[in-house]
Amino acid sequence: MFFVPFLIMLREGLEAALIVSLIASYLSRTGRGHWMGAIWGGAIAAALLCFAIGWGINETTGEFPQKQQELFEGIVALVAVVMLSYMVFWMRRVAGNSKEQMQQAVDRALSGTSQQRQALALILMVFLAVAREGMESVFFLLAAFQQDVGAAAPAGAITGLVTAIVLGFAIYFGGARLPLRAFFRWSSLFIIFVSAGLAAGAIRAFHEAGIWNHFQGIAVNLSQVLSTHSLAGTLLEGLFGYQETPSVSEVGIYLLYLIPALLLFFREPRQSQPRGAKALSS
Repeated sequence: MFFVPFLIMLREGLEAALIVSLIASYLSRTGRGHWMGAIWGGAIAAALLCFAIGWGINETTGEFPQKQQELFEGIVALVAVVMLSYMVFWMRRVAGNSKEQMQQAVDRALSGTSQQRQALALILMVFLAVAREGMESVFFLLAAFQQDVGAAAPAGAITGLVTAIVLGFAIYFGGARLPLRAFFRWSSLFIIFVSAGLAAGAIRAFHEAGIWNHFQGIAVNLSQVLSTHSLAGTLLEGLFGYQETPSVSEVGIYLLYLIPALLLFFREPRQSQPRGAKALSS
């Protein structure tokens, strides 16, 4: 399970990098480059906090009894579904005017009466922006690591984050012009299917924890058609949480999430979207 953590961290890391690069570029253009230290301070503090929270939660879950651990895994999966869904639809809604909103927020942060207040306001603004992206990543990675105990998931997450940082610097220094609109659109669609699989996995974990025992009959048996021991089945299991013998409740929650999410995703937005990628990439 390398690709999914890679894509999530690439997307989340790129969003955070774009936020930081937008702020940094605006400060440079308006002759306020001396505030760059505050930007780095806020971004680094947020990254360290997210890492500490994720590491602490991951280290303590192994101490839970089996049923409590399954319950915790189900809760983490649901939180990951909520955060990933919010990320997809929030990004779609605000992409068109994100640059203007960010510049206005910077101006408000630097309107304080003293340099100390201005620095604290700017650090807090960057900290909250990066921390939001980081916490979304933390809960998804917790859910992913609980499903895969190998080295592929951490390696994918680290590779995605490093790639996002490199791309962020390339965008800031003007060396890269990425098709961000297409990237965010197709990665969002992929994440919707990942989230549906996480939702089904949460129901499975709640059943194993003993708190959900309804509709546990096998909905369909695909073991002879697409076994999870096959290459394709293993790939689908790692990417989307595929199960060869899913229960009725797993299939039900999968469809209850997936169908409305796809309808909302393909619904025409109220505001025109083509300018969104330009705003993000400039």
